[in-house]
Amino acid sequence: MLRSFPLFVGLRYSLAQKNSLLLSFVSLISVLGVTLGVFILIIALAVINGSITTLRMEALKSTPHVTIAGPELQAHWQELRDLALSSSEIIAVAPFIEAEASISHQGEAAFIAVRGIDTALESSVSEPGRATFVDLLASLGRSENGVILGASLAGQLGVRSLTQVSLLSLGDLLGRRLNEEQGAEVIGFADFGLYSNHNTALISLTSAERLFANDPGVDIRLRLRVSDIDRAGDIAAQVFSDYPDLIIIPWNEVQASLFDALNMEKFLTAFILLMIVIIGAVNIISTLVMFVSDKSADIAILRTMGASQATIMAIFIVQGLFAGILGTVLGAVLGLGIAGSITDMSLAVEQFINSNVEGANLYLLSHLQTKVIPSEVMLVCLAALSICFLATLYPAYRASCIQPAQVLRYE
Repeated sequence: MLRSFPLFVGLRYSLAQKNSLLLSFVSLISVLGVTLGVFILIIALAVINGSITTLRMEALKSTPHVTIAGPELQAHWQELRDLALSSSEIIAVAPFIEAEASISHQGEAAFIAVRGIDTALESSVSEPGRATFVDLLASLGRSENGVILGASLAGQLGVRSLTQVSLLSLGDLLGRRLNEEQGAEVIGFADFGLYSNHNTALISLTSAERLFANDPGVDIRLRLRVSDIDRAGDIAAQVFSDYPDLIIIPWNEVQASLFDALNMEKFLTAFILLMIVIIGAVNIISTLVMFVSDKSADIAILRTMGASQATIMAIFIVQGLFAGILGTVLGAVLGLGIAGSITDMSLAVEQFINSNVEGANLYLLSHLQTKVIPSEVMLVCLAALSICFLATLYPAYRASCIQPAQVLRYE
């Protein structure tokens, strides 16, 4: 009974009709502040997570899950490929050669990354669901000097299908061996992702070996497709633990600068938006300080009836946490609801404006993807509740320090 007394009184203070309009208003503002902070923070994190997921998918269209390199590969890549495929966590393995080269067409030139691939194995390590790309690989396998260009690169050069282009390796270009230039027929265009469409071309493995024959250090490497991309490096390290000379390069190391920047942006955005919760917590402090002043006589009576300082503190901590819990729950429910439908909402607004406003040509982020991570939602809620709890400590301490004799002297 004594343990539930602070909870009972604290909830009664929170739910009872207040005589002061100012107290009611400030209390409402404190709840709305916490609600707004949690609501916006959940939506912002969901949008950033969706953007990171989208960018990761774009990067993985051209970046291998894991790249294996090393001097042992040149002569024994077939054996190492068989070893990798013996692991249940490795889906597919394919050899490739990649180096820089110059491509030219009718006076237009660009420096690109040329990747020589095994056309029979490449489709197994590429992203699934790309039927057109599989057809292009089959055409590349039947061609003696075919090349597949990134869509943006083709547009930059003004290239169309079945057009001849010229390829010259960087080593030959620097060595002024212009007679080593090779002709190639463009058999089609592919989507290599947001970051590689403008500078990537695919040719067959044998063509790449001829093209880069004079370039030192251009050797065969293995491209691995794994079942869990978050553990790509660990999976490869476990499989090739007996080959310390091999160089294992997971995708997150190749794209480290991009995703480190995105994660830093996510952290700073969350920190800034958490300030809204802190503002709501400041309003909780104001509400409790005013309430302590208004209820000083009640506090004094409770003290004379035997309530300890800890009991008085607990009463006002419960009252402050009630506003924090209410705001956090409302913010979480609203945030999760909006985060799951923000794409549809933006599309509906876009269509409404374009259909009802003459001459309007508005394009919102209707393609925007969101991703809610439950652990992050829990972390946001715990952070909001922790801030609200800390906000109650000072007013509760002031209430516990009230001296009954001084308050009741003039009552």
